[in-house]
Amino acid sequence: MAKIKIQKKDIWIDMTPMSDVMTLLLCFFMLTSTFLTPEPVSVTAPNSVSEVKIPEQDVLNILVTPEGRIFCGTENKNHMQAMMETMTDKFGVQLNANQIKHFREDAMVGAPMAQLANYLNLDTEKMGEAIQKLGLPLDSINGGKSEFQEWITAARDANPDIKLAIKCDSKTSYATIKKLMSELQDMSENRFQLITNLDVKRLND
Repeated sequence: MAKIKIQKKDIWIDMTPMSDVMTLLLCFFMLTSTFLTPEPVSVTAPNSVSEVKIPEQDVLNILVTPEGRIFCGTENKNHMQAMMETMTDKFGVQLNANQIKHFREDAMVGAPMAQLANYLNLDTEKMGEAIQKLGLPLDSINGGKSEFQEWITAARDANPDIKLAIKCDSKTSYATIKKLMSELQDMSENRFQLITNLDVKRLND
């Protein structure tokens, strides 16, 4: 007796609803994600087992390169402009509208005040090249604050609630880090966080 063959039917699944869900999720994550502010120089932070998270707002990021050059900045452009206005008034530096626009677009400040105007006259590509050789001076000005300390003061004036976060390279010398922290402590800025990379291997040991 011949076997009855059951005809197999192709299964068809409508993927349209799935693509709609994926599009919705993509839009959600794009709208809610906090994009990282590009850093003017490459810094590789040391590893640690600390899981303390850096706040996403009201933070002044302080960047220290392996050579000891220092940069600082906050993601709030209005606060950055207020800092700039404080510093240009104090040091007698005049900036035009285009230079101010470039300053607001820059991720961090690293040009000494004596070179700030010339630096902001450069186009974006040349600014990226020039910033690699610059950095905020830590030297005292006539026995007073250094330019770095003046920027910290300007940041505190712009936002009294601002928090300090320091990101040093793993190859930054101890002497530079000690000098930086000493300048902060001289200003009674005794609370700051160190940005590190989470060492998952050590954390799990």
